[in-house]
Amino acid sequence: MKKNILALVLTLFVINVNASGYTGNVNFFLGQKSLESDDWSPLDEQGEFGVLVDFKQSHWPISIAIDFLVSADEATEFGVDFRGVTSELSGGVRKIWEFSGSSVRPYIGGGLALINADLEASDFTTVSDDDSSIGLWLNGGIYWTLGQSFNIGLDLRYSQADVTVFGVDVEAGGTHAGLILGYHW
Repeated sequence: MKKNILALVLTLFVINVNASGYTGNVNFFLGQKSLESDDWSPLDEQGEFGVLVDFKQSHWPISIAIDFLVSADEATEFGVDFRGVTSELSGGVRKIWEFSGSSVRPYIGGGLALINADLEASDFTTVSDDDSSIGLWLNGGIYWTLGQSFNIGLDLRYSQADVTVFGVDVEAGGTHAGLILGYHW
């Protein structure tokens, strides 16, 4: 019953969006974020996942982009367990090139990001600190739309924002690379 209701709601959403002249993409991201090793070692290579969303009216030259990414890693050094997590809520624009008769769509984008970093260390006790800051993001990539709706592709991104954890200024952005899978309408 719940699956049928969800399917109905999604179908009505897609019909409404298409009827209103909007087009866009919802893509899931799975990849890796590389942070500044001087700031984050041994947590500088973090697994990452997220959602990349863009939409526009069919006559607009660029899309509105809203992305959310989370990365994390754990390591043990000198008997101390470390855990680092970053998250990024990004807003901006994305230019997607669509070629007549082709399912290949390259894109670039950029804007502002709210980037959060959380660092935790545990031995006999646990200490943690976190901070957020506004920064910048740029991305580019390419995806193929299979059929009329299924996206598969690659995304590369760079983000930058300085935060303060445990009294030290560190770079919470980094280089992101990953695969995207999603839906095009």
